[in-house]
Amino acid sequence: MNATLAWTPVCRLDRLEPDRGVAALVDGVQVALFRTADGLFAIDNQDPVSGAYVLSRGIVGSRGEVPTVASPLHKQVYDLRTGHCLDLPGVAVARHAVRCRDGLVEVRLRQED
Repeated sequence: MNATLAWTPVCRLDRLEPDRGVAALVDGVQVALFRTADGLFAIDNQDPVSGAYVLSRGIVGSRGEVPTVASPLHKQVYDLRTGHCLDLPGVAVARHAVRCRDGLVEVRLRQED
């Protein structure tokens, strides 16, 4: 994946339903966007366990104070803040910067080292 520092406009904030995911193509990368009571989150849409692009269709919830999404395939739960899998140590999904400016949701892909 090529690194980018640019913010890419994705959609208006009012198009994101609370506690539901949506997939977006950002600079050639499928990203899963989530709007929760805790804020906006962006992670790769690809489930690292199955390899399928389905995380945007996952079940949004929480474990304690941690906002999460559960994969719709095998139900592994991911921390939306960090991308770490809470069920399988060492498994994670890439997370990306997301912000809302003037009602428009923008994503900046994680810069690769």
